[in-house]
Amino acid sequence: MDLRYTPEELAFRDEVRTFLAENLPDDIRQRLIDGDHGDKDDLVRWSRILNAKGWAVPHWPEKYGGTGWDPMRQYIFLEETQKWPAPQPLAFGVNMVGPVIYTFGSEAQKAHYLPRIANLDDWWCQGFSEPGAGSDLASLRTRAVRDGDHYVVNGQKTWTTLAQYADWIFCLVRTDPEAKKQEGISFLLIDMKTPGIEVRPIVTIDGGREINEVFLTDVRVPVENLVGQENKGWDYAKFLLGNERTNIARVGASKQRIARIRELAAKEISGGRPLIEDERFREKLAAVEIELKALELTQLRVVAADAKRGNTGRPDPASSILKIKGSEIQQATTHLLMQVMGPHALPYHDHDFDGSNEPPIEPDYAAAAAPSYFNYRKVSIYGGSNEIQKNIIAKAVLGF
Repeated sequence: MDLRYTPEELAFRDEVRTFLAENLPDDIRQRLIDGDHGDKDDLVRWSRILNAKGWAVPHWPEKYGGTGWDPMRQYIFLEETQKWPAPQPLAFGVNMVGPVIYTFGSEAQKAHYLPRIANLDDWWCQGFSEPGAGSDLASLRTRAVRDGDHYVVNGQKTWTTLAQYADWIFCLVRTDPEAKKQEGISFLLIDMKTPGIEVRPIVTIDGGREINEVFLTDVRVPVENLVGQENKGWDYAKFLLGNERTNIARVGASKQRIARIRELAAKEISGGRPLIEDERFREKLAAVEIELKALELTQLRVVAADAKRGNTGRPDPASSILKIKGSEIQQATTHLLMQVMGPHALPYHDHDFDGSNEPPIEPDYAAAAAPSYFNYRKVSIYGGSNEIQKNIIAKAVLGF
């Protein structure tokens, strides 16, 4: 298997780089380089620039707004945007509910939701995890009871990322409590403005407010918001999570962070010389780079195999390998960045307080190191914990 880019693929990579250089606003890019995740307005602005180019949903079928790119070009685009860096698409819409809708949804759902997802007219969040039903997702207890032409939904979702911005939530709900737990689940699209929905923030260890609890009390959802068949939601959820795990690898993002680590390690002095000259530090950095190169080659093999199958869009069980190693490498790079910053990473920055007259005691670029380190502890858990991924590999890849 030849994993080198063809001349045509190299030309496409240059086209992507040129587009990024000419179209990504400088202020958005600089915030990402500095470790700031940006805000909603940044993502909306960039998503609409991409949509105007026709690149907002490159992996979707062409009839729904996709580009028609083969898997290798999709991979190149993803890696280049992560390395630049540019804001990544809102995964809950573009990578999760969008593919579920165009694969299993009704024609009316496709016509209404897909263009709005591509242009980020609707902000989506994910209503899967519940207290007591995270990695064991099939144990969820949120109920949806049919009442005429509506479902009445009651329950609680947790760890709901960016629900404070959301216009819509896609939810797994239990529609048949008597069936086996995987067989009594349905997939609903719920308007977040519906009476009975309450969003409560969960403050994370880094001081952020990106995750939430969502409470649903007698929420009436039109029956036409059911995706696919009633009680088949578990099948759609497995399809969705396979797509999520592939994208979690984030090879390009890890490459960008390593480049940033090298840049900052050349500025930080340790033992009277730049940290980048310290042999022990270089050994640690090289070890992560080797792991990243192995991950990149594994992802290229997965992409090439997908292309050989005809780009079916179906998740490869090997995506679990990408999820495990990708999340471990992302965590390792944030740990290295903390080592670069040393004591500069210690000060706590209150995002809600901007009234101090005291000058900062550390360089500007140090502020994001500790929050990123703490925040990235989550990547080995969401999308199905790494322990669960090892079970998937044992069954689907190794045949145990």
